[in-house]
Amino acid sequence: MCTHTPRCPSAASPDHAAAHAVAGHPEQGWSLLCNGVLVFEDTGELLPDGQVFAPHRPLTVAA
Repeated sequence: MCTHTPRCPSAASPDHAAAHAVAGHPEQGWSLLCNGVLVFEDTGELLPDGQVFAPHRPLTVAA
């Protein structure tokens, strides 16, 4: 799906979230990347093959 130069990482690549967003719906909390990965505002991800990555945002530390 990617037409960028240089090509974006594939959905199977460890850095798949570095691909360009081709559709974004911040009001719904998600974006579609050019490699077919859906990324959610809570940092969860859904790959085109149906694999799910749970949210992985860092924990905040209270001072």
